[in-house]
Amino acid sequence: MLIGLAVLTGGTAIAADKRGPVTNLPLPRFVSMKAAESNVRRGPSLTHRVDWVFKRRGMPLEITAEYGHWRRVQDRDGAGGWVHYALLSGARTVLIEEDLLQVHARPDPQSQVTAAFELGVVARLGECSRDWCKISADGYKGWVQKHQLWGVAPDEIRE
Repeated sequence: MLIGLAVLTGGTAIAADKRGPVTNLPLPRFVSMKAAESNVRRGPSLTHRVDWVFKRRGMPLEITAEYGHWRRVQDRDGAGGWVHYALLSGARTVLIEEDLLQVHARPDPQSQVTAAFELGVVARLGECSRDWCKISADGYKGWVQKHQLWGVAPDEIRE
């Protein structure tokens, strides 16, 4: 099972200067896997060879290109290729980058710790300020520092 994901290239997932030719959405940008299993192909068609199979529903992925109904994606480790758009979701998730990451009641390191998430947990992404994001997983929720997550751009603000 491939569960790792890719480091941002260019530093931001919300750059307004580059847009996808199909969707007119920013490139690169983050999405998540809608399907429990997704074939990742060498090129944007069913005739291209399958190089990878992602096997984790909800896993955050970064879209780096578009071609028709296909999106070129990569995970946090840089593995990836072309995936049919129907296998992706706009629902945002993040990957926990630190073992036993403390989740706080407020975006303040001195606030009460409400949970601790293990390295590699996929969490739902909520609002984000300049330095903090609200996340949730398995009924637990709270705030973590943005740099401890993969799947959100360093300068991304979410309300």
